[in-house]
Amino acid sequence: MTVAEVREKYLKFFKQRGHTIIPSASLVPENDASVLFTTAGMQPFVPYLLGEPHPAGRRLVNIQKCIRTGDIDEVGDNTHLTFFEMMGNWSLGDYFKNEAIAWSYELLTSKKEGFGLDPKRLYITVFEGNENAPRDEESAKIWEKVGVPSNRIYFMPASKNWWEAGPSGPCGPDTEMYYDLTENGLGDLTQTQFLEADVKQQIVEIWNNVFMEYLKKGGTVVGKLPQKNVDTGAGLERFCAVLQGKKSVFETDAFTPIMRKLNELSPNGEPRAKRIIADHLRAAVFLIADGITPSNTDRGYVLRRLIRRAVRFGKQLGLKTSDYSTLAELISTLHGGIYSQILENLRMIAKEVLPDEVRAFELTLERGMKEFEKGTEPFILFTSYGFPIELTRELAAEKGRILDEAKFADEMAKHQTLSRAGAEKKFKGGLADTSEMSLRYHTATHLLHQALRDVLGSEVRQKGSNITPERLRFDFAFPRKMTEEEKKRVEDIVNEKIRAKLPMQRVVLPLEEAKKTGALHFFGEKYGDEVSIYYIGDSLETAYSKEFCGGPHVSNTETLGTFKIAKEEAVSAGVRRIKAVLNN
Repeated sequence: MTVAEVREKYLKFFKQRGHTIIPSASLVPENDASVLFTTAGMQPFVPYLLGEPHPAGRRLVNIQKCIRTGDIDEVGDNTHLTFFEMMGNWSLGDYFKNEAIAWSYELLTSKKEGFGLDPKRLYITVFEGNENAPRDEESAKIWEKVGVPSNRIYFMPASKNWWEAGPSGPCGPDTEMYYDLTENGLGDLTQTQFLEADVKQQIVEIWNNVFMEYLKKGGTVVGKLPQKNVDTGAGLERFCAVLQGKKSVFETDAFTPIMRKLNELSPNGEPRAKRIIADHLRAAVFLIADGITPSNTDRGYVLRRLIRRAVRFGKQLGLKTSDYSTLAELISTLHGGIYSQILENLRMIAKEVLPDEVRAFELTLERGMKEFEKGTEPFILFTSYGFPIELTRELAAEKGRILDEAKFADEMAKHQTLSRAGAEKKFKGGLADTSEMSLRYHTATHLLHQALRDVLGSEVRQKGSNITPERLRFDFAFPRKMTEEEKKRVEDIVNEKIRAKLPMQRVVLPLEEAKKTGALHFFGEKYGDEVSIYYIGDSLETAYSKEFCGGPHVSNTETLGTFKIAKEEAVSAGVRRIKAVLNN
């Protein structure tokens, strides 16, 4: 079965069992500063696992985009990927172990409605119990009832059969399904033999059911959730490898067109390098499509690192700068039918963001490699040549050199202290200075932000600003180009508020109280115990605009003049930029 056929059959199976099909959430978590990316299917569901009603109901099914870079050094083997899709079906306080296990078995083994896998190649693990939850005899008995022999059901510790997203949040025991990939079948295995076969990748985990009924806080299970939930998961690419009889995810049709193109571009290139490039560029395409651009911090740095690693291995294969765009276009075509935002942002991905980053790093790589071969210190490589420490670390390991990590960390700490001291002398809030015109533009930015939300919807989120005495520049999250009518409506709203002669006022509140006011702020930004809210209007409750902000501003909108949008353009996939001016 092709990846497309697996996707369709899986969704149809659970739709017929009362589940509503919902789309994948973004790779950028909404309102969750604890993680950079959506790393598991359950992340977008946390509020609903905790008891909040989901608008689509209590039975849901989806295929979620995920990014994980914790095992980036393992990419290139048979199973590890940085970007992958996770199939999942959900019960939010509805059905529990009986239905979840029965349907899992039916989906895997039924030749009529499922995937027709051989039940004689199936092995099951369940939770052995600890101080947080009892031994899961119930799941074991249900597995026996549906047809799995007891000698193929293994009780495992929490390290293998307990699922949680972190030190706090919903969690619980899970039961996992493994499938035998060997040619003749391994047959019955003792627990020791089962574990050995897992290490040798003779068997592979293809499915799990997490029974989320516990709550963890600060690393400790503190009790049960208000409802019993089921969270299932199966990596689409790994699942397809099993169904297609392949030993590697890179041999499935999720990757074969990409690998075929890489083989054309570099007929004699090293296979592992091609796998790494295929994976990293696939991840990069999805990240850019979700509004992330390369930078030196946070999500942007992860994207930058993936592109740089792809370029590094591409050098080994002799790839040209244009080859990366060719591959990105191919990847976009493969996935654009499911994820329309990729095709909507294809030019941005393949012709702007990716090639710009590739060209910049090719120069860095060329200079840095020469210095690395000379034995230049890692700190100098990083600060003077822009050569990432991760790359220095990888190259050193390949050549058997020992990297003095402690020395590098010490030198970087001194460097950062000096950098912070310099940065503190600059103005905050994106202002170039505190001239009267800059203050006027800063205040107009607040009006613009709210007007955009009025016209385009609450999905608009500020992504950055830059203010000079000549103009304001405002970046915001939005998936498409604004129409002329929308730009005119935004201008009209801002000018209406200017003519209304509204006061700009400030109040300082404790952080939690400030959040309750509904004032706009950056999710993920680290704020102090008290924050400053600037609001435009007669009171905080009735204000037209209110935001967490450090100031400074003018005292009344009447001083702003006439607001005019000079330009609206794309910055990256999912991020737009407005440049505007004020005329007296």
